[in-house]
Amino acid sequence: MKPTPQYRLLCSLALLVSLLGTEAQTAPEVPRLVVSVVVDQLRSDYLHAFMPLYGEEGFRRIMREGRVYRHAEYPFAHPDRASAMACLATGTTPYENGIVGQRWLSRQTLQPQFCVGEGTPALMAVSTLGDELKLSTDGRALVFSVAPDVDAAVLAGGHAADGAFWMDNESGQWSTSDYYTRPLWLATYNRGDHAAERIGKLSWTPVDNRFTDFSYFTVDEKKRFFQHRFRGDRNFRQFKASGLVNEEVSDFVDFCMQNTQLGSDDVTDFLAVSYYAGNFDHQPVTDYPMELQDTYVRLDDQIGRMMQRVEQKVGQGRVLFVLTSSGHCDPERSDLDLKRYRIPTGEFNITRAQGLLNMYLSALYGQAQYIEGSIGNQLYFDIKGIEQRSLKFGELLERSSEFLMQLSGVRDVYSSARLNQQAWTPAISALRNAYSPRHSGDIMVQVTPGWTLVNEQTGEKRLQRESYVEFPLMFCGMNIEPRQLEEPVTVDRVAPTLARYMRIRAPNACSAAPLTNIQ
Repeated sequence: MKPTPQYRLLCSLALLVSLLGTEAQTAPEVPRLVVSVVVDQLRSDYLHAFMPLYGEEGFRRIMREGRVYRHAEYPFAHPDRASAMACLATGTTPYENGIVGQRWLSRQTLQPQFCVGEGTPALMAVSTLGDELKLSTDGRALVFSVAPDVDAAVLAGGHAADGAFWMDNESGQWSTSDYYTRPLWLATYNRGDHAAERIGKLSWTPVDNRFTDFSYFTVDEKKRFFQHRFRGDRNFRQFKASGLVNEEVSDFVDFCMQNTQLGSDDVTDFLAVSYYAGNFDHQPVTDYPMELQDTYVRLDDQIGRMMQRVEQKVGQGRVLFVLTSSGHCDPERSDLDLKRYRIPTGEFNITRAQGLLNMYLSALYGQAQYIEGSIGNQLYFDIKGIEQRSLKFGELLERSSEFLMQLSGVRDVYSSARLNQQAWTPAISALRNAYSPRHSGDIMVQVTPGWTLVNEQTGEKRLQRESYVEFPLMFCGMNIEPRQLEEPVTVDRVAPTLARYMRIRAPNACSAAPLTNIQ
């Protein structure tokens, strides 16, 4: 018997309903908890060099089970910890989010401005991933941030976080600001047996004597064993720049997980965690090579421990982890004797250059103080005074750039006008992305690599280097397909990728596309 048209229609509808039902059943789950881990100064070369010393639950697990982009980079020039944290949180660059670095010159006070003054994210001009999660869940999602330092904790937490916590430089206790909620359990933790209570007795020695037989670096035998105690006025600052701080971070994360409802329901929560992988006390690696090796071994252990503890509470397969680096390294010591090895070098003093430039402009336009101040390699002009004198600011910037280019040790000069108007090139794009119309100077002087930049006003003195810092971007958990990828990827894509997993909007200034084919 031939099927009627009505029968064919009913069969088609039944097939459609069946297909839709199958699709609904196989839709990917939303994570109960997203954990964003940023390791300050993590480098790929060191990460892989110390691989024989790692356990199975840290980096080895992520490499085995995760999606690993081996060559990640920031889409702007010269990131530091603060600008990196802001980029990861907002999915955009300093040009949009306003965080050009840890400090810049305030045009109101002419004093260095800390990026999270008073422990608030007020100077970050756009929303973060945590903010959007709060908006999308009508405040039901929990957002917490934990880091050794205040800038990392606040910028990663964002404007709407339930809590941002960091170690106080003076007391060593875990702190927060009045901007955030101060939970009762914070005082309980600080009364416990933690680093602030034991700092005078702490001693940093190699985690295992057998590790001193392995060394990625060429070191003297006397440097293979080390012992450091944390005493004096800088004891907690030194502790926070040592391999021991990561255990303290993991302890606090564990306590936070136990005393909050993070990951306890089907509303996705967000936890930002920051660890440290830089040199001891921010000193050159040539002075403390075995300490750096020990730091990576301890870091691997603490990352594995943190992941296990989080999954024990939230559930296996219900947590999405993402791990990357702040993408920078501490500057090299400025007293290296490069002349001894006939390496081109010299000293560029931007304070003196500022004085010479002001004399030059006074000769051209009349006696005045055209430059208000400087920080790092940036000069800030007295824009109001220039406007009152009815001078053309663009012309003044052009003449200033031409003058500064004649000084020894200057590689290039970029004015605000040049960054905003010049034709696009990769170099111009990276510098423009690192620039903020609100916070950056009006002229940026690029000092020749190998030369030392000196700023007498701020006490800065650093050897210039343009070396590429290679670091990874890793995703693990939530049934991610394990793969290792070689193509470069920019980390501003992390926020929109996590937003897609959470099924929320990306931060409001984020125009980067999410990474694809991860699930």
